[in-house]
Amino acid sequence: MFDIIAVVLSYLLGSVSFSIVIARLVKGIDIRQHGSGNAGATNTLRVLGKGPGILVFLLDIAKGIAAIAIGYALSDGAWTPVLCGLAAIIGHNWPIWFRFKGGKGIATAVGVIATLAFFPALYAGIVAIAIIAITRYVSLGSLIFAALTPLFIIWLDFSWPLLAGALAICAFSFLRHRTNIVKLAQGTENKLGAKKEA
Repeated sequence: MFDIIAVVLSYLLGSVSFSIVIARLVKGIDIRQHGSGNAGATNTLRVLGKGPGILVFLLDIAKGIAAIAIGYALSDGAWTPVLCGLAAIIGHNWPIWFRFKGGKGIATAVGVIATLAFFPALYAGIVAIAIIAITRYVSLGSLIFAALTPLFIIWLDFSWPLLAGALAICAFSFLRHRTNIVKLAQGTENKLGAKKEA
């Protein structure tokens, strides 16, 4: 029973879209109608600037960390924290509070994976950051992070719940980034630091 409560609470927490909330507070706009149309940290950075973008990124990471904490607090099972993390990412991507139109879940996934498996997340994150620094494609770095995390979990911190969770996060990431993948292949993807759109 407490496991179900933990997962539901994590989904509701994940559904708090800080990108949408902060954009409304700062500029009175719906972030989903500007820039790339995505309710996430990168689009917030593009539309509102560094301060709001960094704040959204940190808050979205915090959602993932909090979801894992809920899982550990309400259950002693190995699967429940993982399911809570996935629920928070699902909430971020399809938020009940905002008509199920949210972001892509990468920052929340960082919080989830870093809490569950710190070193696999760290190593995957280092590679992803390097790729972003070289190419300036945040989407490419995000996909590499999602793809490498299960491999590092197998290598460093293997357990079936962690591996299953990482593979699910990877699948979510590629699903949510499918338009970015097309743009990357076509060479039309937006680069970090490109001129922000109204």
